[in-house]
Amino acid sequence: MPIFNLPPSPSDFPLPGKRTIVVGATGSGKTTLAAQLAELTGVPHIEMDSFFWQPGWQKADQEVFQQRTEQAIAAECWVADGNYSRVRQMVWQRATTLVWLDYPIPFTVWRLIQRTVRRVFTREMLWGTNHESLRGAFFSKDSLLIHVFSSKRKQTEIYPQLLASPEFAHLQVLHFYCARQTETWLRTIAQKRLLLRHPPYSQG
Repeated sequence: MPIFNLPPSPSDFPLPGKRTIVVGATGSGKTTLAAQLAELTGVPHIEMDSFFWQPGWQKADQEVFQQRTEQAIAAECWVADGNYSRVRQMVWQRATTLVWLDYPIPFTVWRLIQRTVRRVFTREMLWGTNHESLRGAFFSKDSLLIHVFSSKRKQTEIYPQLLASPEFAHLQVLHFYCARQTETWLRTIAQKRLLLRHPPYSQG
């Protein structure tokens, strides 16, 4: 399992494989990164939140969620984002690259606040007919701020064990500790793509 933490120079950042899963704490920027990476590499973007959340913030049934995910990841190439443990095994086994956004909590909280305020005041539509509210995001039992701390703690405890297991030994793991690392990696991919004059791989 090759793990890339701090390459000595930007040119040493590896290109992603054909199927990439982006994970990280709530608010770390998983979906934004996945969308950017999908655009750079010319492959579909799979947002697992869109499979899980239904109109009115209703959660999809387990079987429905699994079927939607399984169908999407059957494609030859993709970039997906999400931490859902109920489909983790099938997604990680199918993936060739895993990107872990392991940013400091203060940075993630600030990014989450900015994102939520933007969504609330622009009335951004999320996964069908859903809208975020300040009360729901910050002042409810399902507060996103609580999820930042809980997801960070769980991932710190569980992910190293999972990634060390033979089941996921095939994954190329990129473990980023700050957004600057991630941005450098994206710029490197863009530069290499220009040199190649086509995406690192095609869907065919």
